[in-house]
Amino acid sequence: MKNDYTILVPQMAPIHFELITSAVASCGYNVELLRDCTPHTIETGLKYVNNDACYPSILTTGQMIEALESGKYDPNKTALIMSQTGGGCRATNYIGFIRKALQDAGFANVPVISFNLVGMEKNTGFKLTIPMVEKLIRSLIYGDLLQKMLTKNRVYEVNKGETQKLFDKWMAKCKELVQTTSNKHFKQSIYDIVNDFEKIELDTTVVKPKVGIVGEVLIKYHPFGNNYVAEILEKEGAEVILPDFMGFVKFMATHKITFNNLLKINRTSSKISKLAINLIGIFEKDLKIALANSKKDYLPPCDIWHLEEKVQDVLSIGNQTGEGWFLTAEMIEYIENGIPNIVCVQPFACLPNHVVGKGVIKTIRNKFPEANISPVDYDPGASEANQTNRIKLLMSVAKDNLNLKEKATQKTEEENSNTKEPTLI
Repeated sequence: MKNDYTILVPQMAPIHFELITSAVASCGYNVELLRDCTPHTIETGLKYVNNDACYPSILTTGQMIEALESGKYDPNKTALIMSQTGGGCRATNYIGFIRKALQDAGFANVPVISFNLVGMEKNTGFKLTIPMVEKLIRSLIYGDLLQKMLTKNRVYEVNKGETQKLFDKWMAKCKELVQTTSNKHFKQSIYDIVNDFEKIELDTTVVKPKVGIVGEVLIKYHPFGNNYVAEILEKEGAEVILPDFMGFVKFMATHKITFNNLLKINRTSSKISKLAINLIGIFEKDLKIALANSKKDYLPPCDIWHLEEKVQDVLSIGNQTGEGWFLTAEMIEYIENGIPNIVCVQPFACLPNHVVGKGVIKTIRNKFPEANISPVDYDPGASEANQTNRIKLLMSVAKDNLNLKEKATQKTEEENSNTKEPTLI
């Protein structure tokens, strides 16, 4: 496929996938990211996917069929690519949906590449190599870092638009760096990015409530998929915190380890998974140092072993379908880092997320009384007004809690000032 095929990549996480497609292209493939979704995309998806399938599968299939029907691509020289995780949900079964949709739409000859690390399908025209994996890891780390820089600085910047301008500059540069950079240049670029964003002047006289977003992996990152929830939250006066994509990758790597621990199987795969997590830790080392040295309060990269330990007070780590126990762990991570306000976004009728999302909210509130969690469902027919109202209600509670906290702090400071003994001269 390197010679004359165009490989179409459906959108999922706009920041990360810009970098991922650039990394894959540097390995000799002609890849193109399908960036935009419209109401027509949903209509196309519903035409070829039963509406009892989850919203992300409808969006993804709709994007692919829409692109092929546009006439822009030669069906005989075009391929589609989709990730498979080997689990019981979204990222394993989409390929089945897509192949059936292609046949129904008259594109049965278009191949679907399975992008997976678990040996599910072999693709003669596409090969995952060690250099490509290394570039993909760097892409995700750059994506996580740029995402932090953008969401943190944008809401407090004095000079409006400065953060976006700097973000665009570094995005263009990182797309080049993932293709050719050495380990030395990669490490230095991490510090350079943080130092550049440190120069942005912020107005923090008015503290804004921090709101974290968790949920199904496509819905929490895809702006069209979540009806621009981050944008709505910022307009309501929030500082939005998005989880690291690399955290989800680490969670996927724990699956074989969990199988080995609980069922005493997959011992070799367990050892390989531990090595993979350790390798990611080596790549993230400088990221952690750079963020820790920053004067601004950024959420550090997650420690997957710490989250695995903490989440077991709420549910079993045997919950692995979909986002599994990691979704619950992300909520705990937020609360531990002073982010008690959480929007849990999920496809309507997504059973795994109802278990590890909605199903654990009561337990989390009992454990963390300050938790302010609002589940929001997304679906082709979901009410946008209802979604917005739930977000507004969460923000109302978040602002009230923040005001009460500030008043309590001021009262304590006044009491401490009044009880000070006079200084003898």
